[in-house]
Amino acid sequence: MANADTITFTRLADGTLLQRHPDGAFRPVVAQSDRAKLAALTDEEIERMSACDPDHPGLDDAFWERTARPPAQEAVSITLDSDVLQYFRKAGRGYQARINTVLRHHMQAAGKGR
Repeated sequence: MANADTITFTRLADGTLLQRHPDGAFRPVVAQSDRAKLAALTDEEIERMSACDPDHPGLDDAFWERTARPPAQEAVSITLDSDVLQYFRKAGRGYQARINTVLRHHMQAAGKGR
């Protein structure tokens, strides 16, 4: 992708999105959606349209019943080698979740997963 043309965008204080054109000038990006038509839709019309969309099935009660719930979590205190802890902390926030993910993968690889 080193040879790809750079597309540069910027946004004005009023929220207008501008795109740099080949001549170097920035011009407003023209939206391809009819926002006035979308804003005029009623909740009933939106529900009816979404019910007919095969790519995005509705999120009714039956959907939520089929959805897997994450396992309960429990706060514990464990002792880790200093270099192991530094390794996970180096990647920034969420290091405890990353440690949990590594442990889960190990558990599942050992055949003990859900």
